[in-house]
Amino acid sequence: MILLVQAAATLFMTGLIWFVQVVHYPLYGRVGREEFVGYENEHAALTTLVVAPVMLVELLAAAWLVVDCPEPVPRWTTWLGAGLVAIIWASTAFLQVPAHSALSLGYQPEAHARLVSTNWIRTAAWTARSALCLWMMSRFFR
Repeated sequence: MILLVQAAATLFMTGLIWFVQVVHYPLYGRVGREEFVGYENEHAALTTLVVAPVMLVELLAAAWLVVDCPEPVPRWTTWLGAGLVAIIWASTAFLQVPAHSALSLGYQPEAHARLVSTNWIRTAAWTARSALCLWMMSRFFR
């Protein structure tokens, strides 16, 4: 069951991060300067409501699988998955949150460019996690 929980959380976040990366973040530059601070602050609050619970579930599921790896799933895959979660959380804490903090003070082209470019780290990591989760499930259900 924990493999399914992990896969659901990871696949959800992968779809969401691709939408954010390709559509949402690039459009930041088109928000009017007058409205930008309010937009950014609302974005941060509402996004946290959506992503925080799912990211937490994903983190807990990844940790659980490291401790209790189901029999047909190779243990190294659980460690790789946990490592990708660590990359995602570190990128969020050290790259995306500071960029959002800068943008919460007003639109800054450099902070916006940094947000878009560094978010590729999370996009790649979640995409890799999705492939890994699906592969782990195929091993388990084979």
